[in-house]
Amino acid sequence: MDAQREDGSLFGDDLLPRPARALGPGAVWVPGFLRLDQQAWISARFEEWADGPVPPRSPKVRGHEMSVRTVCLGWHWRPYAYSREAVDVNGNRVLPFPDWMTRLGRSAIAAAAEHDPELAAMSAQPDTSGAPGGRGSSDSSSAPSRLYSPDTALVNHYSAAAKMGMHQDKDERSLAPVVSLSIGDACTFRFGNTEARTKPYEDITLESGDLFVFGGPARLAFHGVTRIQPGTAPEGCGITEGRLNITLRETGLEG
Repeated sequence: MDAQREDGSLFGDDLLPRPARALGPGAVWVPGFLRLDQQAWISARFEEWADGPVPPRSPKVRGHEMSVRTVCLGWHWRPYAYSREAVDVNGNRVLPFPDWMTRLGRSAIAAAAEHDPELAAMSAQPDTSGAPGGRGSSDSSSAPSRLYSPDTALVNHYSAAAKMGMHQDKDERSLAPVVSLSIGDACTFRFGNTEARTKPYEDITLESGDLFVFGGPARLAFHGVTRIQPGTAPEGCGITEGRLNITLRETGLEG
């Protein structure tokens, strides 16, 4: 047996199954939610969004520029506020929130709800027409009375050196779940508690195509990205460098 086989590098953690699981009530990780072709399709849309009326920019939080570059759909987010126009960039109105992304969000909630009763009330069956929408059951008998209706997407691109400090997503009036999708390089994602940025928290590796949903009692949990793992993006995902993270949210705003 050669040295490569002796040190076990041929049989690493990548051979282990990655089952979906709840990290706590309301927080569910679904590995491999998006197929590779769906990832590539969304990546191509990101290029279009980046060429749209509001270019990607690094938001400033308390005067400090974030290391990620963000483009928004539906509503423009800046720290502590939403608006239809990118008042902190160029004043242009952001692109509308696409219908296919609503279907994708509902499919994501349905997939997560299979693993956590706290999210079951938000479960919805996706309309599979049009753009790709991930996994989901076609049994409409379990559809709830209120469908998850995201109206904004924050699309963050992480370079190899980018990070995201521990924070809460609390600028929305609605406390509907947040749907997070990863494409490109894997990252170390830290999911904590609702009281403080400190422990207890858990670190997991989000890979390209993974879904993470947090709502209910986990909706205001602190979370962040401690590192990007360069060179881990699968061939064909559409992102050649860094990580693309799409988070869908309900703002609860009108107008």
